[in-house]
Amino acid sequence: MDQLPGPSARDFSEGQWVRLRTLTTLRWFSVVGQVAVMTAAHAYFGLILPIDQCALAVGAAVALNIISATVFPGNRRLADHEAMLLLLFDLIQLIYLVGMTGGLDNPFILLVIVPVTISASALELKSTVFLGGLAVQLVTAVAFVYKPLRFASGEVVILPRQFEVGFWLAVVSGTVFIAIFSRRIAVEMRAMADALLATQMALSREQKLTDLGGVVAAAAHELGTPLATIKMVATELVEELEGDAREDAMLIRAQADRCRDILRDMGRAGKDDLHLRQAPLIAVVNEAAEPHMDRGKKVEVVDGIGLHLQPRIWRRPEVIHGLRNLIQNAVDFAAGKVWVDLEHIQGQIRVRIVDDGDGFPFHVLYRIGDPFVSNRRVDEARPGYEGMGLGLFIAKTLLERTGAVLTFANASDPFSGPGIRPERSGAVVEVVWPESALLAEADLVNQENRPMEI
Repeated sequence: MDQLPGPSARDFSEGQWVRLRTLTTLRWFSVVGQVAVMTAAHAYFGLILPIDQCALAVGAAVALNIISATVFPGNRRLADHEAMLLLLFDLIQLIYLVGMTGGLDNPFILLVIVPVTISASALELKSTVFLGGLAVQLVTAVAFVYKPLRFASGEVVILPRQFEVGFWLAVVSGTVFIAIFSRRIAVEMRAMADALLATQMALSREQKLTDLGGVVAAAAHELGTPLATIKMVATELVEELEGDAREDAMLIRAQADRCRDILRDMGRAGKDDLHLRQAPLIAVVNEAAEPHMDRGKKVEVVDGIGLHLQPRIWRRPEVIHGLRNLIQNAVDFAAGKVWVDLEHIQGQIRVRIVDDGDGFPFHVLYRIGDPFVSNRRVDEARPGYEGMGLGLFIAKTLLERTGAVLTFANASDPFSGPGIRPERSGAVVEVVWPESALLAEADLVNQENRPMEI
């Protein structure tokens, strides 16, 4: 990856998701709608409204917008308490207008849901609870304290009590339901954004490690000539000098030889890394498992294909890092052993990772692969992931990008007795690719290495 993504959404606190311009724009739409509704009610429906009181409420909203636009920049991100106070003003202003124009008999009472929904989507939970609770109380109060609507003839608009009770229930239940639903969706979206950022960073790190071989090969090639010159000059000095100066020249020549040998090995490693952009499946799996071979648990790669029939696959960073995370998770929870089975049958390449632990808990099995879902206790949290469940999400996301399909299951019933459970008794993760998504061209190894863009 050439570029890292921008800062995480969680670099802002939850109250800094809302720009001032957003709330100001919504308030202008609200003002226009309020003026249009009052005009239509008076001109076309013949309703007598308390224009002075209504104009006072609308004027307050206009004044707030003008002050906000004048004093603060429109792109300012509001702190939680600032956004909450602005939404509180909108809620009170709307309730006041409704109270002046019929109370629960006014169908626009439904709009009290809007400030609470915005709070649930963008602000902290305590702010949402405060606004939601206040909205319910104000809607209840306006059911008893309001100015009824009147026609020009003096007739009062009064709905049956059953309808008013129904309107109250609809507004209150709608406010609560939409606030909870909006809150849940917003939290999940933020968690997904953070998890995807972690995935991109992991892939970027793996890509840089893969490209490092090319950098090493280039460095070894470029440094070879100056080192040869140093050695040649040091050799001439050895022949001309005597005493301590001659020993110093010999030391320089020896160190130049040592640098040459180091660079030769580095250059060979870098060239091999570039040359093996494809490798047998078992080699890629062993590379992914290698960091976890010496962690006190036995990791056995079971070749169900045969060394001479191994498919050559692309050594993609997504595949290596994804399989490494899955193997790491298995080692973390295995009692003593992890099996990695390899299969290539019916046009599919399968990698199955099984451990002898207790398996996945049933209450999280259906959510495995979602971000921030952990099946470990706090004291078992893996260093680097802080027990957030990001490891499996990153692995699943990276492998699915290569065309793989992942399934998670348990090898046996975790409640079975020790004499009944099989040796492979723990979690099972199966990764399946169609061979067209993973197989590399057979003649790639015979091609020249292309220059890398650094």
